Amino acid sequence: MNGYVNLLKPPGMSSAAAVAFVKRLTGEKCGHSGTLDPEVAGVLPVMVGRATRLQQYFTDRSKSYVGEISFTGATDTQDAQGTVILPGRGAPPPDALAAVIQERFLGDILQTPPMYSAVKRGGRPLYALARAGQTVTVQPRPTWIGRCDILSRAGDDGYRLQVTCGSGTYIRTLFHDIGQALDRPAHMRMLIRTRSGRFSLRDSVTCERLRAAADRGGLAEYLLPPDWPLEGMPRWALSDGERFHARNGVPVAVKPSVPEGDCAVYAGEDFFGIGEIRAGWLKMKFLAEVAE
Repeated sequence: MNGYVNLLKPPGMSSAAAVAFVKRLTGEKCGHSGTLDPEVAGVLPVMVGRATRLQQYFTDRSKSYVGEISFTGATDTQDAQGTVILPGRGAPPPDALAAVIQERFLGDILQTPPMYSAVKRGGRPLYALARAGQTVTVQPRPTWIGRCDILSRAGDDGYRLQVTCGSGTYIRTLFHDIGQALDRPAHMRMLIRTRSGRFSLRDSVTCERLRAAADRGGLAEYLLPPDWPLEGMPRWALSDGERFHARNGVPVAVKPSVPEGDCAVYAGEDFFGIGEIRAGWLKMKFLAEVAE
């Protein structure tokens, strides 16, 4: 069983627990593509079987979220689970919020990961150091915000925002930093991931539906094919004669005019694996199925 389960992770479940849940149902090695904090719900692509080795080739790594920024104060965790460390000063007018987002939080930006995160320092995650009362200097990291739109008010003290961003972006840090820029302490009150690359919320499956499918032997109904997140990647088709050689690690000749680089390789309509074209030769880097 190889492919992806587009799991709708519920709040209160860690990403590791979600992966373990799918692993128990499938009996295969599993991994996730992009951690979600336990309190965050939404799309969590779970890689199953040999698909666990394909994440590095995903063609779209952007993510989309809908979340609430609350101006009731800043917290030590930058979300609603933390302790208030700076009291709120009320929500800004929508035009002021939109202006600071437009001026400072779109495009390529620098973001400092929060202390309560899985980023490691000296082999230990920052959240473990924070819980032990330790504070360390964390260097800012580049990230990208494609859009950050105001959808609506969220009570008298907040707004509901829609964010599209690059991989590795902390939305709670984005909301915290927006509050700092406005001199109105803020935190993330709620967050749902609506898209992760090609995996979307509308196509996701709940844990309950996935378990029910497993009980009736219908897990394959929710298993997306291994090449699902490779849309837009250059493709190469093997002939019947080339298939045997490619499967056994023998380079296959291609025209010198073919662009070099990684490509999705197919045998007929079937996904065969990932190949690399260099100097007129195609050599397989990953096989969708174990070599015979």
